[in-house]
Amino acid sequence: MQFIDLHTQQQKIKEKLSQNISAVLDHGRYINGPEVKTLEERLAAFAGTTYAVGCSSGTDALLMALMAAGVSRGDAVFTTPFTFIATAEVVALLGATPVFVDIRKDTFNMDPQKLDQAIEKTAKQGDLIPKAVIPVDIFGQCADYDEINALAQVNKLLVLEDAAQSFGAMYKGRRSCSLADMAATSFFPAKPLGCYGDGGMVFTDDKEIYEVLLSIRTHGKGHNKYDNVRVGLNGRLDTLQAAILLAKFSVFARELELRQQVSGYYAAGLKDVCTVPSIEEFNTSAWAQFSILYTERDKLAARLKENGIPTAIYYPKPLHLQQAFLNLGYREGDFPVCERISRMILSLPMHPYLEREAQDKIIEAVKEVCSG
Repeated sequence: MQFIDLHTQQQKIKEKLSQNISAVLDHGRYINGPEVKTLEERLAAFAGTTYAVGCSSGTDALLMALMAAGVSRGDAVFTTPFTFIATAEVVALLGATPVFVDIRKDTFNMDPQKLDQAIEKTAKQGDLIPKAVIPVDIFGQCADYDEINALAQVNKLLVLEDAAQSFGAMYKGRRSCSLADMAATSFFPAKPLGCYGDGGMVFTDDKEIYEVLLSIRTHGKGHNKYDNVRVGLNGRLDTLQAAILLAKFSVFARELELRQQVSGYYAAGLKDVCTVPSIEEFNTSAWAQFSILYTERDKLAARLKENGIPTAIYYPKPLHLQQAFLNLGYREGDFPVCERISRMILSLPMHPYLEREAQDKIIEAVKEVCSG
């Protein structure tokens, strides 16, 4: 049994993959080839934004967005400690300071009430200038952007949607990546829409920001590659990866439907023995992961492993307790909801092609431990 099954998907689109890859090999434009532009246009249209800029990874997508917004030393960027390190890492790389905000106990997304308190506290202290908010659409479910955007507007903050796990999700009738000033997603192979390497994309409706992003992506390029108008990155998306993503995007809508079926079957089978994901009635998750809560998480994971069932823990140690951020002065107990969930969270195998027989085996194994 596999945690994520990329092989089955590959077999279903093998002919399209071969055609797209062959086309790149034939024209030989391996950097910024026509497939990159086609992918940007299709994904922007899908998400409901005016512009999209492909780049080399989800991390670079976040970094490029913050660079385009002018985030720098002395700025405070509010985000959650319950996420992969890239979310806060890019803030620190620019010399700005991550200010962590606890999460909701039901959705695991940023708590808008706690965000309001953090903004007020930071502004009163006066050491940092509140600059931006990075909500994280954890496990595929969008954060509550109406509340977060309202707070940001009052406090004149940029909102950058970290949609690394949520491409394809819905929030109140709108697609992920269209819910904030900018959005960044990842095409890491394990994501709902993943390539065969690293890749990412930034989304925006702002033409000026779009043009700055294009410049940042190619070493701060001006009129040509030897005219550098700013400090930028080598952040381009390889044409081969764009070609692969175009093939995978052709089945993406169907895969989103299949993910809903898999998650629904899990939830119905497990809701009486452990805490299953809570999805807001106005949300549709992209189901990057299916994560349950159980007090004896490690015991459960060990028993599942004995039964040949792989699991993963996202995330075992919150960012405020990571050595990389000890200089920020946070201590255990500062974010109790996040810390509690990190001790209980366990992700089960999740992908569109997870067969019912395999799910039954997983559900019965979880029930055996949790009901034991």
